[in-house]
Amino acid sequence: MRKIDPEKHAERRQTIIDAARACFARKGFHGTSTAEICAAAGMSPGNLFHYFPNKQAMIAAIVDEEGVSTAAYFEAIGRENDHYAALVTFMDVVLDLAADTAFASLTLEIAAEAGREGEIRSRVERNDKAMRDALQAVLQEAASRGQIDATLDVPAATVWIAALIDGIFSRIAVDPEFRPLQNRKMMHTLLDRFLRHGIAAREC
Repeated sequence: MRKIDPEKHAERRQTIIDAARACFARKGFHGTSTAEICAAAGMSPGNLFHYFPNKQAMIAAIVDEEGVSTAAYFEAIGRENDHYAALVTFMDVVLDLAADTAFASLTLEIAAEAGREGEIRSRVERNDKAMRDALQAVLQEAASRGQIDATLDVPAATVWIAALIDGIFSRIAVDPEFRPLQNRKMMHTLLDRFLRHGIAAREC
């Protein structure tokens, strides 16, 4: 029996995920054929199906990858001294990602598929809860350090910041004139007034 090289196996699996990500962003989940993913990945259908039985499994892998990436980012934020500044930087990253047409398209495609398919929905909901939990921890630490308004209802603030993130991508879907990066300054103003109300006056 031939031994599997774990490193090579992981590389080929990642090649398929990257190819599927690009295809889904460009043509949508249902508009993309398996043959197109095979061509983008540079492998035969038989080889591809050795790693993923169907397109559903590919999109699930993409969602899982996003969850790991977000968790790693928040773990790094937790080591920062200024949690408010780290949060603003995170929101800047969200704007950068939203400005990436391929990423924004894929995000919306995954959201649509989550509404149709239970397994994808459960993964998206898991990622969302993990992100909100991590975001709440950052806000709680920022409040305890006096970096944001200590009287703020942190759980409620967490929900509304998560809604702001969702809204950025939804706005892209319905408003072709919306330019995330051109609205960076306004987003900073919203965050400052929402999270740091009264702090500037107390610091004077």
